Amino acid sequence: MKVDWGSDLKHLSRGFTLIEVMIVVAIVAILTKVALPSYLDYVRRGQLPEAFANLSDLRVKLEQYYQDNRAYATSGTACATGASWAPPTTPSGAKYFSYTCSTSGTFQTYTLTATGAGGRVVGNVYTLTADGTKATLKFKGSTVNKACWLANGSEC
Repeated sequence: MKVDWGSDLKHLSRGFTLIEVMIVVAIVAILTKVALPSYLDYVRRGQLPEAFANLSDLRVKLEQYYQDNRAYATSGTACATGASWAPPTTPSGAKYFSYTCSTSGTFQTYTLTATGAGGRVVGNVYTLTADGTKATLKFKGSTVNKACWLANGSEC
């Protein structure tokens, strides 16, 4: 019995047609267009808690400073001048935000600000004041004025 290997190999090594490759490329492009923005938004939402936690932590430290000194600072416009943890010193573990703090002329109020400085949070700005008021000034690069910390969407 004689086997014709040439005809069997010709049938097995057919490959893909150009149309089949173009369909696969189109499907991958559509999936990328839909999935990539969702993934990037997911990454951004994962980086936001750094700001919320550090602003809350700095608020507690400022209140402790106030208990000892009856003011949020003693001179200048920066909060708690001379304290080793005071902004603009970056809290330990901060990767995505920079922090500032400003006081009133009488040192009886302050505003803490977290500004996105890296990762997917560049363009986000959050504040926390001495009376506990939270605000979002910029979200995803757009100017907003919301009386909460936005993490997802545009409503509190």
